[in-house]
Amino acid sequence: MDIKRSGSQPSGKGPADYFTGTVRIDPLFNPPPPARALGASVTFEPGARTAWHTHPLGQTLIVTSGCGRVQRWGGPIEEIRPGDVVWFPPGEKHWHGATPTTAMTHIAIQEQLDGKAVDWLEQVSDEQYHP
Repeated sequence: MDIKRSGSQPSGKGPADYFTGTVRIDPLFNPPPPARALGASVTFEPGARTAWHTHPLGQTLIVTSGCGRVQRWGGPIEEIRPGDVVWFPPGEKHWHGATPTTAMTHIAIQEQLDGKAVDWLEQVSDEQYHP
């Protein structure tokens, strides 16, 4: 058994290569192999968002506070709120983040395939974010 005490893992800043705006990442769990699932609590300030990306084994988001946006490639922007659960299938190109005026926090859970949990792609342009 391994208990990760609240506050025992340092917060990190979302790297500019993969995020637009101010993003804080708080690690939750990343157990050693053979376990594959890892999770983090991610907070997006208003206007902040991920770059387009995919996950080899999919991703689940659980919105815990605020109001956010998600979009899969070729689909409409969807608004998400606390209690919403979003599933992106393996390989589905997508992005997620806050609305222009409201911060949003979600728990992100994804599995690693051969040690890789995400494939980062291009940034979400302002035109894509503000259709």
